[in-house]
Amino acid sequence: MKYKIIGKQPNSKMCLVCGMKNPFGLKSFFYETDAKELIGVFTPVEEHQSYPNRMHGGIATAMLDETIGRAILMHHDKEIWGVTIEIITRFKKPMPLNEEIKVIGRITKEGSRFFEGTGELILNNGEIAATAEGKYLKLPLDEIADFDREENEWRVIQSDDDPESIEI
Repeated sequence: MKYKIIGKQPNSKMCLVCGMKNPFGLKSFFYETDAKELIGVFTPVEEHQSYPNRMHGGIATAMLDETIGRAILMHHDKEIWGVTIEIITRFKKPMPLNEEIKVIGRITKEGSRFFEGTGELILNNGEIAATAEGKYLKLPLDEIADFDREENEWRVIQSDDDPESIEI
């Protein structure tokens, strides 16, 4: 399926998932689609392995959690984040290293204080390697952590490589 990209979400300095200066981070980018789904793109390397040449399941869960939790940002004018209450990950296929992987997440239910979402981790060949469903508390970022946007370099990083669409 082809997804039209309508926006890109910010990255930070040291986040394990989106931090651009974290030497062990995934350096993931997140793209908003016209279908109100969020696509994360990353390439795991040797520091992210469990068994030789296989990505660790905890890394897969972190990516699914981040993608579902960030998907709420597309549904509100102000910056609302998801604080994970529960996430269930199901693993279906081994996940390789040094290959681009995509994660897609969406909101499936939203109340005044909580939301729920689902996501899939998708390999280069289109196979679903892992799925997740989670429940989150909705909070503004300022209530989650003492977060200085400048100090943490919280910004959208534009690139000539940013896609107009993503095929999954």
